[in-house]
Amino acid sequence: MIDPVRHRQLQELDMVELCTRILSGSRNELYLNMHFLDLSLNSLGFEADPSMTGLGTDGALIYYNPDHLCGLYRRGRVYVNRAYLHMVFHCLFCHLYNRKKRARDYWNLACDIAMESVIDGLYKKCVHVPPSPFRRDIYLRLKKEQKVLTAEGIYEALRNMELTERQYGRLAEEFYVDSHDRWEEGAPPAMSIPRQTRWNDNREKMQTEMESMGQDRSGTEEDRDLLEQVQVVNRERYDYRRFLRKFSVLREEMQADEDSFDYIYYTYGLKMYGNMPLIEPLESREVYRIEDFVLVIDTSMSCSGELVRRFLEETYGVLSEGESYFCKINVHIIQCDDQVRSDVVVTSREQMREYMENFTIQGKGGTDFRPAFEYVNGLRAKGEFTRLKGLLYFTDGKGIYPVKMPPYDTAFVFIQDQYEDMSVPAWAMKLVLEEREIRELTGTGEKEGGDHVEH
Repeated sequence: MIDPVRHRQLQELDMVELCTRILSGSRNELYLNMHFLDLSLNSLGFEADPSMTGLGTDGALIYYNPDHLCGLYRRGRVYVNRAYLHMVFHCLFCHLYNRKKRARDYWNLACDIAMESVIDGLYKKCVHVPPSPFRRDIYLRLKKEQKVLTAEGIYEALRNMELTERQYGRLAEEFYVDSHDRWEEGAPPAMSIPRQTRWNDNREKMQTEMESMGQDRSGTEEDRDLLEQVQVVNRERYDYRRFLRKFSVLREEMQADEDSFDYIYYTYGLKMYGNMPLIEPLESREVYRIEDFVLVIDTSMSCSGELVRRFLEETYGVLSEGESYFCKINVHIIQCDDQVRSDVVVTSREQMREYMENFTIQGKGGTDFRPAFEYVNGLRAKGEFTRLKGLLYFTDGKGIYPVKMPPYDTAFVFIQDQYEDMSVPAWAMKLVLEEREIRELTGTGEKEGGDHVEH
């Protein structure tokens, strides 16, 4: 007599095996058509979840309802391929971790529209489905406002459209592919951070490989469109963070240096001599981090107070990372228009947070950069800094610059289309940020954005 429970279990195992073969076949077909996705395609495992209504990912696994996946496969392999690629792109473009305080429903829709627009633009047989007239019309409307359709830009456009419930529902139905529930569930920080790092690495390597293909003239036009998307995301995520780290210094810090620890000698000593290991890890190590630093804020009438606040929030987000600066820091935040209005010294993460919570602009006069530099030089002469590496000046550039190069690195930070840089001295660096990227910051300091850096 056949055990019904056993019979059902065998059927479920057969179904899972079939679904694994479907997803593996999809992964292989995508790889054959897009070699630059090799690492990304292999970064997601598969796990059956009958409680789901469709497909979804958390950045580590693709979760699927077996009945839904088989139904998708019966429609055609191309639909499975598109869904697989759609989820991989969500991971590559940081959608799982970058919602912040945006409205969840609009963020989910914006991410789906962005990824479907990329896939619809590939024109590869393994994923190509002719887009509907409605879908093409949405793309045209969105591209009137932005050249590259990123989730962040689409989100702002959707919010500005003031959609009715019916209009939103029509869009959500048109672009729905996968469930985003596991984005919100997320993983513990100890797991989510390595996942983000892995996908960031995948995206950078993908860009490198695609650019190499372009140099070899083997990349297609649609591949170049995808490359442009990747370049935009990589630029937004990394430039400002890396730029700030230009001002780090090498110093010895009291903490165990795990890299210098040799377990072979340690265990050998315990084995031979009981409680006497032959070597212990060093109690300090040399690291590059931000120590002495100066932030100068141009508080003239031409600088928006809201943009200044957002810029400080972004900078605070980078400085407050454990791997960015020493436990004890010495950051001077100076407000200056045509004279120095205030100087607040921050020596810890807690003080930085308190300053951000109580920040107010002082000044609103004309713009003269020289008083700030003279003031900082005076602080150096008094011994206020141990190793001042750099000064960051947030401004619109409409002022009088110092002639002499200071004995520390200097960078002027501007907002795209809101600055003049004709008179910037040759010895200074320039960093140009986009206003949209600054305005999208939410105070968590998580977004990393930058346009370009000049010397």
